[in-house]
Amino acid sequence: MVVASTLTTLVSGQWLYERTNSAAQLGLLGAVHLVQMPVALYGGTLADSIDRKKLMVATQSVAFVMLLTLTILAATDQLAPWHIFAVTGISGVVGLLGGSARPAMLPRVIPRPLLINGVTTQNVTFQIAAVSAPFIFWQMFELFGVTTSFAVATGIALFATAMPVMLRASGRPEGGSVHAPIKSLKEGYAFIMGHQLLPGLFLLDMGVTVVSFYRMLFPVFADQLYGLGASGTGLLSAANSIGSILGSSVVFFTDRFRRKGKLVLFATLAYAFLLFAFGLNTVFAIGLVIVAALGAMDSIGMTMRQAIAQLTVPDKLLGRASSAHSFTAMGANNVGQIEVGVLSAAIGAGSTMVVGGAISVVAVLTIWWFVPGIRRYRYDRNNPFGHGEQD
Repeated sequence: MVVASTLTTLVSGQWLYERTNSAAQLGLLGAVHLVQMPVALYGGTLADSIDRKKLMVATQSVAFVMLLTLTILAATDQLAPWHIFAVTGISGVVGLLGGSARPAMLPRVIPRPLLINGVTTQNVTFQIAAVSAPFIFWQMFELFGVTTSFAVATGIALFATAMPVMLRASGRPEGGSVHAPIKSLKEGYAFIMGHQLLPGLFLLDMGVTVVSFYRMLFPVFADQLYGLGASGTGLLSAANSIGSILGSSVVFFTDRFRRKGKLVLFATLAYAFLLFAFGLNTVFAIGLVIVAALGAMDSIGMTMRQAIAQLTVPDKLLGRASSAHSFTAMGANNVGQIEVGVLSAAIGAGSTMVVGGAISVVAVLTIWWFVPGIRRYRYDRNNPFGHGEQD
């Protein structure tokens, strides 16, 4: 699923940028996702209401059909920018409806004492897929063009659609079905807002991502910072994913570091400072290293945020908690894509990252000081059924 999704993003973004030569157009793809955000909340209700495996199969089937549509349009030379926006919108909606089911299934197949390592392994798996996709994109797009690239993504998506049924665990949510969506949403909202950690973690993610979301805009950075095309886009994306794998792997060695909240804060602060380096550098080889480091720090913070949520939320609310995380993360990503795209068109990609770095540092320090629950959170692996503790 990740390979197909990443390929779709890279091929669509590269084709759109080459066709329109507009960083703003590429950034406005985020506006399509922004309109979809309320669907993320309902996706959590679905994950807590119906069989989670069937939900994944159904939503991934729609993603396959959308990719097949793009392939046919490209093959018949009818592909237009509005098709990219339309398919992005439809695929995004169904992706949000099924997105909460995946993290909600994880505690079904991973023993609770190993849940942090389970989240880490899942993220590493995703990133391995995300590393392979840019290399596939690079070769397919440069050698064979947009039609073959979409066709390869379509074939992979078809295979991914059948994978959830192979999970040897029940997909039915605990606590019975939820028959009142509005009441369910209110219940989830009340739980999250009363949680000691989740609101602060969501704000931390939003405060940084809104001013620095760069992944969807690699074609812009490859062009404006290094004067490269699809090869630069593919290598930057691959370097970012390799860094993410290394960052997630670091989490395996943090079992004895009980202050998981501080680990999130340190990683996010390092990410903020790396944005300065990314914006000021114009040497491609160094840029690859910086982008890899950005991926590593982002991955450490993301893995620990997900793990803390898994450890402190009961199964019957996991879908809604996951959807709330998706809601805030997607919202931040989409606003960030618009902001970075439009600002890059106005002042340049490098200057945009420098501005984003300055704001991100302020955001992290603000959360550090005004939301003390995060820096005080400690997890005891020997007490896996507890919800962690506060100093």
